Amino acid sequence: MYEAERGLFDLRRGRLLQVTSKEASEGAVLLAAVEGLTHRTLDLLRGAGRYRVRLAITHHRAHAMGLTPAPPLGQLPDRATGRHTGDVSLEMQGDTNPEELWRLSSGVKELSRDRLDMRAASTSEIGGLTLTRVGQLLPAIVSVPVDAAGGHRDALADGSVLTVSTDQIQALAGDVRVEVTYVSDGPVPLEEAEDARFVCFREANGILEHVAVLVGAREQWPNPVPVRLHSACLTGDLFGSLRCDCGQQLRGSLRVFAARGGGVLLYLAQEGRSIGLGNKLRAYTLQQEGLDTVDADCALGFGADERRYDAAVGMLNHLQVTRIQLLTNNPEKVRALQIGGIDVADRQPLYGTLNRHNLPYVKAKVDRAGHWLSDMLSSPIRGK
Repeated sequence: MYEAERGLFDLRRGRLLQVTSKEASEGAVLLAAVEGLTHRTLDLLRGAGRYRVRLAITHHRAHAMGLTPAPPLGQLPDRATGRHTGDVSLEMQGDTNPEELWRLSSGVKELSRDRLDMRAASTSEIGGLTLTRVGQLLPAIVSVPVDAAGGHRDALADGSVLTVSTDQIQALAGDVRVEVTYVSDGPVPLEEAEDARFVCFREANGILEHVAVLVGAREQWPNPVPVRLHSACLTGDLFGSLRCDCGQQLRGSLRVFAARGGGVLLYLAQEGRSIGLGNKLRAYTLQQEGLDTVDADCALGFGADERRYDAAVGMLNHLQVTRIQLLTNNPEKVRALQIGGIDVADRQPLYGTLNRHNLPYVKAKVDRAGHWLSDMLSSPIRGK
């Protein structure tokens, strides 16, 4: 697993990575992430013109390009293998450049399947895609088969290219449950709740950190304990973006806790429904071109919602909070906590204010993800 962690770091820095598979029919591949790809790295992959690179993309991206049927809404990778059914690999013709590969991986563009050499992505290519997802990079990689006796011999021989196996990648990314460990805690008085304490948790793989905000004295918490699972949203929580209602929900939940004598807010590192800040901003650009929030994420190669809530279950268990009133409009959060053994005794809706900027976002939540927001949609639009 340590090699996979280093491999993720190398991909984030724009370096090449060799990925091997135990599949007898597959050889090793040399690959790089499309995000941050340079002309120099692409030339190294080509091996002085000896090889044609392949672009591996997810099944969501393939559908957005008109190459494959639509995958099931909300489909996540298989937890045992990390494989998305329908991830594909395309051979690039001619002198493809990084800019063209970027457009193919992230723009609103359909292609004719007849003009492409398309096949199912190999296990090694899927390993590269998995690392990009874990690192919240754009889920697209370019690869070539490794020919140690040819154009890549020097790069592999001098140790400048790290070798990672698909088994090691899955050890990093394919755990059935996310384990969290307690890191630290301290008092943080808030404007909405002065008696608040922050508790920091870190996932076992060391990549993501989450925070539990405990409001009020534990012995005064109501039963069931009011709880909010809140996905981090830099644009909404910190800057008050009008595109979403996240900041209003965040502060509204704290006010609910203060009024009721306490509660727990789990602030989860799931920016953009776990696609990361950079990809969320790319999705915003696609939304300006007419896509809704779900289709924009899928056009970038992600599922409709990449979040999982194993970390939230682990945090609640550590805090010994097992019976809760959940402040949410999202049925998936209720389901995930119940599956994790948390008794969701009650649910309370939590609404923001409707405006012309977040109206498409709220509609997509209702129509595409089944969120309980019909009452919010029927309210007046601010500033209309």
